[in-house]
Amino acid sequence: MAITTQDPALAAEEAVEASSGRRRRRVLPPMTLKLGVGLTVAGAIVLFGLLGPLFVGDPSTVSDIGLSPPGPGHPLGTTQTGQDVLAQLAYATRGSLTIGFVVGVLTLLLSAFFGVVGTFVGGWVDETFSLFSNVMLVLPGLPLVIVISSYVPQKSVWLVALVLAITSWAGSARVLRGYTLSLRERDYVLASRVADERSWRILAVEILPNLVPILASQVVFAVIFAILGEAGLSFLGLGASNSFTWGTMLFYAQNGLALRLGAWWWFVPPGLMLALFGAALSLINFSIDEIINPKLRAQTRSQRKRWRMSREQLREADEVTA
Repeated sequence: MAITTQDPALAAEEAVEASSGRRRRRVLPPMTLKLGVGLTVAGAIVLFGLLGPLFVGDPSTVSDIGLSPPGPGHPLGTTQTGQDVLAQLAYATRGSLTIGFVVGVLTLLLSAFFGVVGTFVGGWVDETFSLFSNVMLVLPGLPLVIVISSYVPQKSVWLVALVLAITSWAGSARVLRGYTLSLRERDYVLASRVADERSWRILAVEILPNLVPILASQVVFAVIFAILGEAGLSFLGLGASNSFTWGTMLFYAQNGLALRLGAWWWFVPPGLMLALFGAALSLINFSIDEIINPKLRAQTRSQRKRWRMSREQLREADEVTA
């Protein structure tokens, strides 16, 4: 059974509002506002990555237009070889989102298996999983990609995603292990053991529901890490071959001297998409952190209350002066 707690500060505010009898305009809480903005921006980018390639042409098609600014027929302009930037951006969005999705799912599965299941079982299984997690935690991702690049000239998006997932799940597993160690000794878990319930039911019903916010936060962080990591590797020329991602667009723009030629329409769209999607996922991650830790909500609420009080004091001072 999952633990549900109510914030005392929130309960006090609701009691005051109920007893006052005055109608007040409900203000959207900052946590809800951040979550709504993050979901809206991230959802729009995901929708563009899913549906955009269906309405654009082949991003690899070369024409004799050459480097041209945005105009009729090419809303985001063309590259030096006459390739449509909008078509490249649509396919690059799908490629980057694919890498982020694959890394997020693999990180969730690996970190939950080695960080939750191993800790719940305990004994030599926990020690072995912990040792393996520590080894994977110090495994550097960039040298591993360089070694793979030397042996695999044609790297696919799936291979890059697999390498990023292998080098990123260990940190999440360590965090989940610490939380699982704490939950494993709770009274309701011990009571379930005394009641001779099955181990899989204790894990699925008593422990995992309490780890859902942490798992969600870890997945969001893994997606951010994967997309930014792939963009960095592609910018260095170590990304996926014969595919479009935001990183490969920036790599080709750098090689084509887009900044020197003033072709802002070539490198600004992928950079802006990276920034917007990273910011949206960060807002979602911050909201999840506030859901996990009630102290963050109480701190935000107290700061908002002090801000309102300071505004009222300034207004009263202005009225007295007038």
